[in-house]
Amino acid sequence: MRLQLERIELREIELPLKSPFETSFGRTTRRRILIVRAVDKTGDCGYGECVAPEGPFYNHETVDTAWLITAKYVAPILARARVETASEVNAALAPIRGNRMAKAGVEAAVWDLEAKLAGRPLWQHLGGIRDEIACGVSIGLQETVEALIDKVTNELESGYQRIKIKIKPGKDVQLVEAIRSRFPSITLSVDANSAYSLNGDLSVVRQLDQYNLLMIEQPLAPGDLVDHAKLQREIKTPICLDESIVSLADARHAFELGSCRIINIKLGRVGGHTEVRLIQAYAVEHGIPVWCGGMLEAGIGRAHNIALSTLPGFTLPGDVSASARYWEEDIIEPPVTVSRKGTIKAPTGHGIGYEVNEARIEALTVRRETVHLTS
Repeated sequence: MRLQLERIELREIELPLKSPFETSFGRTTRRRILIVRAVDKTGDCGYGECVAPEGPFYNHETVDTAWLITAKYVAPILARARVETASEVNAALAPIRGNRMAKAGVEAAVWDLEAKLAGRPLWQHLGGIRDEIACGVSIGLQETVEALIDKVTNELESGYQRIKIKIKPGKDVQLVEAIRSRFPSITLSVDANSAYSLNGDLSVVRQLDQYNLLMIEQPLAPGDLVDHAKLQREIKTPICLDESIVSLADARHAFELGSCRIINIKLGRVGGHTEVRLIQAYAVEHGIPVWCGGMLEAGIGRAHNIALSTLPGFTLPGDVSASARYWEEDIIEPPVTVSRKGTIKAPTGHGIGYEVNEARIEALTVRRETVHLTS
């Protein structure tokens, strides 16, 4: 079976969140989402979701830059490369520096297409080993401590196995203390999204270190592996790196420097399933727990996250949660649901395993473009 890619179709949709999601770098009320459709000469198609946000605050990419890079560079390079397998896409796109979210949206679509042509669920096609994944939740900054406690209570009642809260300077220790006072034994972690510095905030991190946290995620600047290594030596709580790890090389450097003990792997951040598998294989070899982080994905991105979370090494509950936590109506059918024990069953259908609701995508579309890969 060889791929014969005919065209790449791009759609931008706008999807309002059920409630605002706030982190240390901003507040999101709606998502502009780039949907990628890879179409084969057979007429079969695969879907990817580019997770680039609206502004360049998580990283340098935005939905607008991703659109430009995909249409003007990614698609033409694939046309010239004439890739025949999904595993060739990553290498073909290597000449493009950075822009990993743009590349990942296309690569994910090609992997979905290939799995469908092979007649297999994507998670099995990627080499997944478990048919059920453990789920945690990521809770954004809330208006009050009371609102945060209510949110945590609701998520625990829904069965989620791990609670992660967003923190930033001035909204950190008191939040963790309040949760620990109410829920002393739950699995709890915090995510700073690079909001702290080693020199200015060491005392705060040392206070957080007293609350039996599963991890402190990305406390310092994205590229600063040296200061993360210094910080890890100061505290007993494992540091988890997110923004700092965009490639296998970053994972290796972080491990060798002692910059972290856990890695959050995001499909878009690292550039696609091929790089995900390289990082998780390295992590398994060196005993580093990994888990799948979220980027406020709609259903297509969520389905890809389920698939990669079945890979070896994904031993901690990820941020793959139910569609209904974020959207009144998702763009896949059925929506992603979480069991009362906090798990998601890997789908049995071919490819991502969910039906894409084309009518809903059409209704939500605000722009579109098609790039033909064959003359």
